[in-house]
Amino acid sequence: MSALTDAFGRRHTTLRLGLTERCNLRCVYCMPAEGVPLTPTRQMLTTDEVARLGRVLAEAGVDKVRLTGGEPLVRKDAVEVVARLGRLGLRSLAVTTNGLLLEDRLAGLRAAGLTDLTVSLDTLRPDRFETITRRPGLDRVLSALDAALGHGYRIDGPRSLKVNVVSLRGVNEDEAVDFADWAAREPIEVRFIEVMPFDGNGWDRSELVTFEETRSRIEDVHGPLDALDDGPHATARTFTRPDWRGRVGFVASMTAPFCAGCNRLRVTADGSLKVCLFGPREVSLRDAMRDGATDADVLGLVRRALAGKARAHAGMDVLATTENRPMITIGG
Repeated sequence: MSALTDAFGRRHTTLRLGLTERCNLRCVYCMPAEGVPLTPTRQMLTTDEVARLGRVLAEAGVDKVRLTGGEPLVRKDAVEVVARLGRLGLRSLAVTTNGLLLEDRLAGLRAAGLTDLTVSLDTLRPDRFETITRRPGLDRVLSALDAALGHGYRIDGPRSLKVNVVSLRGVNEDEAVDFADWAAREPIEVRFIEVMPFDGNGWDRSELVTFEETRSRIEDVHGPLDALDDGPHATARTFTRPDWRGRVGFVASMTAPFCAGCNRLRVTADGSLKVCLFGPREVSLRDAMRDGATDADVLGLVRRALAGKARAHAGMDVLATTENRPMITIGG
């Protein structure tokens, strides 16, 4: 089948697929303390529907799938989903998780075909962990990361390991060097992410810690960082030092957007296609499948949505006033 290309010639080969809206944390930049209204279970994609969408899009050129949430590992069939997608011959099959449930599932996920692992962790301090996530559990996340290294997830092997850090002014920006020290010691990639506006997260521009600021903090201690070749579709600018085992990356969606190379599609846990993380437009692939759509029909919906994809998302202040879903129901 022909490639999934938009009006600007961007070929879409990456799918971010939400498995659930549920999460066992309540991170301050993701949702309010009381949580968000959840879609009824019957409206969530079934295992068969997830597998079908993966197959249809893989046949159209998608070769990288990342499973997201909510927290994807709270879904009881998460390992089965990985196993079914793992039979598609993808170049990369990844999951982004907060790590609380990871250690017990690592062996199963690896056996099922998980090639890449990203763990969200915004602080290395127990008290701050509870402040940011509104739950305890730092020790469990760190233990899971150690276990992941033991299972061969590392940047210098066939299965990659990344740690995502959302930088928040007045909360954790002073830990940039601590995380960089970690990347220097271990074969991991630590990614610092600029906080982004979504419904319900109370985004305030004053909270934004720019990637240039974080990079400067690290270079003040470690010296100049050496830029790596990230390729045209990378979401992060990555850097290392000659004596480091790992590397750091910066996802600067707000101050240095990477829309020109965007090759990503998103399908939410309830089956809605979003061609831009920040775009409010959606089309329900779930409804189409449940109404009897053929594989060709589903691809037609995807192609029509891509035809309307904008060249770039709006600036951060516009996004802050644009209606969109809460991050937890989009799936990153």
